[in-house]
This record gives sequence, C-alpha cells and structure tokens, in this order.
Amino acid sequence: MKQVTAIIKPFKLEEVREALAEVGVSGLTVTEVKGFGRQKGHTELYRGAEYVVDFLPKVKVEAVIKDADVDRAIEAIVKAAKTGKIGDGKIFVTPIEQVVRIRTGETDESAI
Repeated sequence: MKQVTAIIKPFKLEEVREALAEVGVSGLTVTEVKGFGRQKGHTELYRGAEYVVDFLPKVKVEAVIKDADVDRAIEAIVKAAKTGKIGDGKIFVTPIEQVVRIRTGETDESAI
C-alpha cells in the first residue's frame, strides 16, 4: 500500500476527486494548506498599499491506495490537476506499513 499525497490548486479539487473516483479510489482526506515552491508567492494591492503574499492557498489531497492502483491514480491526478502553468502542484508517494479500520478492526488492504 502507498499513500499518495497531492498538493494542487484549490479550484482543481472537484476534478481531481472525480478522476480518482473513476479509477476506484474511494476514500480521500482533503486539507486546505498554504505554501510556495518555484511560484514564490505574489504581490497584491489592498487599500492602496502593496504587500507580498508569500504563501499561496493550495489543497492537499491524501489517499491510501493498493500498490496495483497507484500508477493509475497518479495519472488521474496529473490529468485532472494540470493547467500547464506554474504552481500546478506536486504528488508524493510514500509506503504505508499498516492500516486499521477502527470500527471493525479490519487491517491492511481490507481496511482501505
């Protein structure tokens, strides 16, 4: 099992959710986050004063996925989240050692 974490633009969340559902990913955790990479933030004008916004709003989407489905999930995220402009985001894949469903006690792949 792998945890796939995608940092994406907020307006792409619904498209990514639908794309993951189409490839069989049934559970997601979504967190509103802020950050920057190469995009480095931007300057805004507020009440006549300029100020720098260092951290841009993003959405973190996390899902634990069976090993066999990881590549399809990554392709779905890339296809749904890509705008072709700077700041489209990143995808991180990390191994998961154990999963336990609290309600039933099921473990590992049966708990996903």
